[in-house]
Amino acid sequence: MSHETKAIPAAMTAIDITRAGGPDVLAPVQRSVPAPADGEVLIHIHAAGVNGPDVLQRKGLYDPPPGASDIPGLEVAGKIVSVGRDVTRFAVGDLVCALVPGGGYAEYAVAHESATLAVPAGLTLVEAAAIPETFLTVWLNLFQRGKFKAGESVLIHGGASGIGTTATMLAKAFGASKIITTVGSDAQRTASLALGADVAVDYRDEDFVEEVMRATDGRGVDVVVDIIAGDYVARNYAAAAMNGRIVQIGVIKGSAQALDLFPMLTKRLTHNGSTLRSRSHEEKAELIEDLKRWVGPHFRRGAVKPVIYRTFDLDDARGAHALMDSGTHIGKIVLTTRAARAA
Repeated sequence: MSHETKAIPAAMTAIDITRAGGPDVLAPVQRSVPAPADGEVLIHIHAAGVNGPDVLQRKGLYDPPPGASDIPGLEVAGKIVSVGRDVTRFAVGDLVCALVPGGGYAEYAVAHESATLAVPAGLTLVEAAAIPETFLTVWLNLFQRGKFKAGESVLIHGGASGIGTTATMLAKAFGASKIITTVGSDAQRTASLALGADVAVDYRDEDFVEEVMRATDGRGVDVVVDIIAGDYVARNYAAAAMNGRIVQIGVIKGSAQALDLFPMLTKRLTHNGSTLRSRSHEEKAELIEDLKRWVGPHFRRGAVKPVIYRTFDLDDARGAHALMDSGTHIGKIVLTTRAARAA
């Protein structure tokens, strides 16, 4: 039995994936408002981040983990309106952002309290909605799995994406010696450089391997953050320094074909990948505590802040995904609900 202080509606607007396909398969529907189970909070959503895994789910390529909502959306921000039994960290009325395994494209969602954090001081709810999935993914992959440390160089593919802008800011904040990004337009190059990149390579007409070698005096980069895959995998090996680490966050171009692994051996490279969505509550809680400890001070000083490119009404999730598919955005795309507009 949950504890609540105000009437919560029985139904809500949510976004349904009617079939696998393009943005047009997203449709507003009425769904029952979920109830928080033990250890969970119910959030009246003001904003929800749009992420690459949402696009893959829309295309039928990334099913929700067992027990998760089939509604897309992995990160939300809003106000807690109900709490389940055994919740000790939060109370009704708290403003929070949360990592959810699904259900974010809606007016209400449940989140485990271990995957929930208070909105950092100085950030709006729209900005806070761009933190959980994106910042935790970058922290997990660049810092924990990629073992990035101050004084090292990094190559960040998709430098204008939500992941790319976040990785650039955090690499800069934590003392990267050289930050190289790949981008797809002059506007994205300008934005990437403004966020802290030393070199932004336009993949349309420049070879990022050549540019990396030029920028590092032929040494290569210590860490590669890749959301692309495909033919980038072999080129990442070429761009990596001796003992370099490649962290695979996405596979926009699909799997690598006929990959030559000899460079991995000769350079003693480490290539690993991971997903965040299916991790346990305990693992997510540890990640959130790390984020609060290490990135929290940068939030409070205003040195690091989510880059919001554009917001869309929840009902226009199609428009948000069309923009996502275009690859022309710089930073995060966020959906907002009626609660945000009424605030």
